[in-house]
Amino acid sequence: MPRDLDLTRVSRTLSHALRHEPWLYELELDGEGWTSVDAVLAALREERREWRDLTADDIARVVETSSKRRYEMADGRLRALYGHSLPGKLARTLAAPPAQLFHGTSPASLEAIRAGGLRPMSRQYVHLSIDRAGAREVGRRKSTQPVLLAVRATDAHAAGTRFYEGNEKVWLSDVIPWTFLAIDG
Repeated sequence: MPRDLDLTRVSRTLSHALRHEPWLYELELDGEGWTSVDAVLAALREERREWRDLTADDIARVVETSSKRRYEMADGRLRALYGHSLPGKLARTLAAPPAQLFHGTSPASLEAIRAGGLRPMSRQYVHLSIDRAGAREVGRRKSTQPVLLAVRATDAHAAGTRFYEGNEKVWLSDVIPWTFLAIDG
């Protein structure tokens, strides 16, 4: 690994390439968001001169050190696990959620959520945290005083709301009606 490799910058570029605009990097994602590590390496080496010696081990290090476990790498392939704004939905495996999940949002969004439930907006799925701290962190990106919503996930799932496992900290869903939400705290 190059001594001066900025893993955060590599991670941000990977996010952009795998979650938002893969075509800018000439990457082809399959229906589950996978692409080859070799293709990613070629794209990143082309993107920045200082990344010309980037290796698969460097990408693996980004994957392993990501505090939010944003990526998955297996069998010479790489994908982002969540946060996609690509057109069309990536396939996800349905799963039964934990009893309760959380979502952080801005106070300004609360009325729209009450009226229409939690919706993916510009993403493919609604992102839910397994704990209050994770939801609060996400909510702070939208407001200095975020609103924390508790999701009665088991009840919503029983009523037909679909849930998908994102990673060990994040769950995904399509739309969650207000009837399964409550302001937490």
